[in-house]
Amino acid sequence: MNELAEEFRQRTKLLALAVIRFYQTLPKTDEARILGKQLLRAATSTAANYRAATRGRSGAEFYAKLSIAVEEADETCFWLELLKEAEICSTEQLEPLITQSEAIRGFLAKSRSTLRARSKRS
Repeated sequence: MNELAEEFRQRTKLLALAVIRFYQTLPKTDEARILGKQLLRAATSTAANYRAATRGRSGAEFYAKLSIAVEEADETCFWLELLKEAEICSTEQLEPLITQSEAIRGFLAKSRSTLRARSKRS
């Protein structure tokens, strides 16, 4: 595995850990728990699927797992947006997570687009 892939694996894992810690601070209301669990699942799934992608046995397997990671990263952004717009958490708490999740989503989506373009040229 190349250095960039390993660095990005760590980055997705760090976001998952930050979301776990954030989840532990959520208010103990039904809506916070429901949205928080969805966020927790999506963020950890992003990291897990990217990790699986880097261990893929073929280009097709890598692309499939990367596609799932893109979807989960987008879902992570969605749950963070909902928590913010519903005013369940402060903007100050959410902004670092939103910024990081948007960056990860962008990187993953760009990687998938690059792979798709390469496969069409082959």
